Amino acid sequence: MFVQPYLFFEGSCEAAVEFYKRAVGAEVKMLLRVKDAPEPPPSSMVTPGSEMKILHVTLQIGDSQLLASDGRCSGKPDFRGFSLSLSLPTPAEAERAFAALGEGGKVDMPLATTFFAPRFGILTDRFGVRWMVMVPA
Repeated sequence: MFVQPYLFFEGSCEAAVEFYKRAVGAEVKMLLRVKDAPEPPPSSMVTPGSEMKILHVTLQIGDSQLLASDGRCSGKPDFRGFSLSLSLPTPAEAERAFAALGEGGKVDMPLATTFFAPRFGILTDRFGVRWMVMVPA
């Protein structure tokens, strides 16, 4: 058994996928657009004109998978009450990932040495997803 985060970008999933590919080396393992679904989603779950939007994508980031979708394309993603934690092996890699994820976003806690990690910082990326980037002690 395992738990995977599933993020709903409400219309900006494609941009998020491209951003995470550049920022953290995410690899698309599977991508399904609304128009290619074997069965059409219920009309209550799909905004008219969203045929090219992402119904489901699986991203591989290191040893983990992140699942995502455009959701209902409301234009208002609501990522509250959680953070994605990204562990990297070296301070240099953490600094690179932190800078890349923070591009167009907001630093909540600068990447620094802490009592529990050689590097730890928190940011909210341009899509509103909060990340904790760290190098484990």
